[in-house]
Amino acid sequence: MELLLLLGMPAAGAVTLGFLGARRYAPELNAVFGSGTFLAACALTARVIRHGNLLLGREQFFIDPFNVFLVTLTAFVGFTTSLFARPYMRVEMEHGRITAGRLRLYHSMYQLFTLTMLVALTTNNMGLLWVAMEAATLSTVLLVTLYRTAASLEAGWKYFILCGVGIAQALFGTILLYFAAEKVLGAEGVTALLWTHLDAVKTQLEPAVLALAFVFLLVGYGTKVGLAPLHNWLPDAHAEGPTPISAVLSGLLLNVALFAVLRFKSIMSANPAALAPGPLMVSLGLLSVVFASFMLYRRQDIKRLFAYSSIEHMGIIAFAFGMGGPVANFAALLHMTVHSLTKSAIFFTVGHAAQKAGSQLMDDIRGLITLSPTIGWGLMVGSLAILGMPPFGVFASEFLILTTAMKQQPWATPILVVALGVAFAAIFGRVQPMVFGETSARRLPHAPALLPVFTHLAIVLVLGLYVPPYLAQWYRAAAHLIGGR
Repeated sequence: MELLLLLGMPAAGAVTLGFLGARRYAPELNAVFGSGTFLAACALTARVIRHGNLLLGREQFFIDPFNVFLVTLTAFVGFTTSLFARPYMRVEMEHGRITAGRLRLYHSMYQLFTLTMLVALTTNNMGLLWVAMEAATLSTVLLVTLYRTAASLEAGWKYFILCGVGIAQALFGTILLYFAAEKVLGAEGVTALLWTHLDAVKTQLEPAVLALAFVFLLVGYGTKVGLAPLHNWLPDAHAEGPTPISAVLSGLLLNVALFAVLRFKSIMSANPAALAPGPLMVSLGLLSVVFASFMLYRRQDIKRLFAYSSIEHMGIIAFAFGMGGPVANFAALLHMTVHSLTKSAIFFTVGHAAQKAGSQLMDDIRGLITLSPTIGWGLMVGSLAILGMPPFGVFASEFLILTTAMKQQPWATPILVVALGVAFAAIFGRVQPMVFGETSARRLPHAPALLPVFTHLAIVLVLGLYVPPYLAQWYRAAAHLIGGR
């Protein structure tokens, strides 16, 4: 019942808002569906805590500690983003940037996008996972191009083409995985794409085919994660789409794509004769961190700046998962959580700041602390949090990752430290004048929705000081599953 509600709420929301998405009350209706999805996620989480792993829908859906925590995070950020979008999208409509028809499209596709992410997280079928990721691409292409400007259309096509090529690589990897599993499962070949069946025979799969499959899957889903050099779509999609979409792309979609990679990594890690997936992920992760850190200095657009920050942080997470082990996996899961919450909060403040200034260029955004202290402080505190300042949760996760790297990858630790220092200087140097400089910006016709900003940042602060025992146990169980043991 909980899973049915979890998937049924956004499905019903997509259909309902397809008809009513342009009405005056549509933003509130969108938030109602988002709250229903979040409550269903909480109920599903409670059931997993009580009963353990769940296998549902004729084995087509599987819930364990790894994906249920991501389901809850996805539903929560999806809900808070819908709250932020209420005044934001009304301002966009009053400024003439979108029409009533496009507002209806936005609300419907937002719910459809939420549905695709939840299906990808909960499915036990690796083929259905691929379908859900492709559907997520198609729905977000329509959202990225919502403004119908030349730049947004170019960004949408780039996103569609590059992620389409990537998802094709993932399809080939999935086919290879089926080929390897079908030989082992024999008469049960019809279940060869069910993750629970793959997990049961992971040590028996043909190592050469398994290695080739993982390379294609890493490249394919790694494109969706935004790992360098597969990242080219990400800055444009973040910059040209509506800010609520930037928040969920950065805070949620990248996590879901990485989840797909990790499901396959757990199979690879348990097969001693197969290619070790760790070095590949360490290399791509480190490259992403270094590349994104230095690219931050060249940005003029505020949303592009934080888009490259997302590439940097997904690189940190991939690096940690590549190292493996209980501590590194625990730290990576914590970093996934705090990055999603912090980066979405930052995009919330950035969206309101850009609307006040009438521009996304950082040179045009000044004096937020005077014009709107809550937006100014939200942006400054969010920036300090994402830069790893103590006592925020990002500091705790990065500290665990760095100390683990000193033991497992000592050669990479100095590179990581320098890249993080460069990123700190680049972002802080750009944000400080936006918050404390002189302003000539306009006031907004609707009060900004800042409760989601400070709710997210408060959770990140708490996680930096204290990880509740039940959440720590959750992370440990998920880290064990990712390790393939």
